Amino acid sequence: MLAWSPPVVAQQKTFRQCREEWAANKAAIAASGKTQRVFVAECRGVPLPPISPAELGKGQYGSEAEAKAACLNDPIVWVNLRSKVYHESGSRNYGSTKTGAYMCQKDTIAAGFHAPKASREPGAPAGRPASS
Repeated sequence: MLAWSPPVVAQQKTFRQCREEWAANKAAIAASGKTQRVFVAECRGVPLPPISPAELGKGQYGSEAEAKAACLNDPIVWVNLRSKVYHESGSRNYGSTKTGAYMCQKDTIAAGFHAPKASREPGAPAGRPASS
């Protein structure tokens, strides 16, 4: 007599599980050239829509490698195209917002992007604009 068992179905990881996996192995994953956005999409098995060059503006790049080649010694930042906020490498939003691109940091201000509110003025409370 054979025992019947239900088929084993691989369960898709949650966004949170994938972000935790990213945090635990960030250095190794980032060294392979993957951003958090790409890693989480692959981890969840969700296709990542490619950013078409037509959607990118001047000085904006679809991959970190393209930006590094163009920026040389200037730091690479991730810009959120909707909110006009840029995020430095190492920030939790670097490479992970839904609509964004890589840019040279020196080009972001001229293009109308700004730092996140919490990092505009050292020592300023989070969520409050810097005082003038």
